[in-house]
Order: sequence, then structure tokens, then C-alpha cells
Amino acid sequence: MAKSASSPRTSRSARRTRTGRRSPLASVALLVIGLMATGGAYAAFTSAASAEDNGSANIADADAKNGEKLFQANCATCHGTNGEGTNQAPTLLGVGAASVDFQVGTGRMPMAVQGPQAERKPPQFTDAQVKDLAAYVASLAPGPEIPADEYLTGKGDVTEGAELFRINCAMCHNVSGAGGALTEGKFAPSLKGVSAAHIYEAMLTGPQNMPVFNDQNISPEDKANVIAYLTYLDDHASPGGLDLGDLGPVSEGLFVWIFALGSIVAITVWLTAKSN
Repeated sequence: MAKSASSPRTSRSARRTRTGRRSPLASVALLVIGLMATGGAYAAFTSAASAEDNGSANIADADAKNGEKLFQANCATCHGTNGEGTNQAPTLLGVGAASVDFQVGTGRMPMAVQGPQAERKPPQFTDAQVKDLAAYVASLAPGPEIPADEYLTGKGDVTEGAELFRINCAMCHNVSGAGGALTEGKFAPSLKGVSAAHIYEAMLTGPQNMPVFNDQNISPEDKANVIAYLTYLDDHASPGGLDLGDLGPVSEGLFVWIFALGSIVAITVWLTAKSN
């Protein structure tokens, strides 16, 4: 008798349970969840790998929101509220994190005064703020990323780096990296004491009058060799003694004419006056 009272409800419940388990919607939901989990894991993995390969890991922890605030307060007046550029300054769309890290990290930006070119000066922002700014500008459009640490060690083929530097850089920066004058008040700055990251970023982005040496022109390994050469120059004194500013034959010739020949003339005049 108890069987006749409870059996219908139990039977209906069992049918509902079996029907729910076999519903096509449940299978579709499980499939979608699985695909989303797999896709999310893959995206996270590839993003991390790309950041490690391209050096963007240097700004992985940067606060782009804070970078936007710094940009609006210090850069938007000239470069536009969205980095689109104005008649006073160029667009920043596509310049990438590397350009921001170089320009702001070397103190060239923000410019103190308008001039033929931005000069190096003490940075206005901390390193963390520079990375925040770089992260924000990089979020506006794709562009060159901050170089990976493996290319910034200063260790490489110094001989190969010296040859590359003589071919591509010495005509402006001097063979010893001492810098030199250009036209219309512009100049190639000295490379002495410049950090490896900023040297690499300058080659990658071509600031001021400098041409762009992308990875097709000079590979990352060869850029590291150039950095090794400049690091060698920083670490080794002039083997010839007084370097005269490392400005080459012009300064050496000027020294000879003014001091060496001037001394000879002075001694000649002194001897002539004494004999008289």
C-alpha cells in the first residue's frame, strides 16, 4: 500500500533527473565553459610569452590608468588629449612604449623650452611613472616595445659592434660616441654614460634626427653588439693618454696649432729677444 502512495512522485522525480542530465543544453553549456577556459588559458600564456620575448615585461606591472592621468596633466596640451597630436607636437599613436621610455626617461620630454631639438636633462618622473606613461601610450596603438633585458647586458661582440657603429653611427656621433654638431642648431648627443636600454630604444625608434634602425636593419643581437662596444668605451680610458674630448682629428689639429706651434713661436721670439 505504501508503494502505491509514493511510487508516482518517485517515478516523476527520477524522470526529471534523467531528463536534466541528458539535456542538450547542458552539453552545450559544458562545451562553452570548456572552450572559454581553454581560450583564456591560451591567451594568458601567449601574452606572457610575447611580453617576455619583446621586453614588454618591463611594463607588465605598470599602471596604465595612472599613466593616463600623468599624460593628461603633462603631455596632452601639446600631444592632444588622446595622443593624436597637434600643431605643436606630433602624434603619439604607434610610437610605442620604447619611444616614451626613451624620451621621458632621458628627460627630453616634457620639453623645458621649444628649440631645434629636445635636450637631455634630469627626468621629471620616477622610473615607475615613466613605465606607467609608456604603458598608457602603448595601449593607444601598437608600436615598438621596451627591449628585453637579454639585449641590455653590455656583453657581446665588441669588434662586430664597433664595425656596425662606424658604418651606421660614427658620421654623426663620432667614432668614439662623443657626439657632434649637425645643421640648423641640431646635434648628435654624446653617448657616454647613456644606459643600454636608452641606446637600444634610440636605435629602435629614431628620435630627433636619428634614422630608425628596426630589427630588419640591425638585428637585436647586433644592437646588443653596438651596446657592448659603447660599454667598452665607457669602461676603458683613452689608450693614447689625453683624449681631447674624443673629437678626433679636428680637436687634435686645433691643439697642435694653438699649443704646439704657439709654443714654438713663443720660444723663437724669446730666443731672438734674448740674443738682442
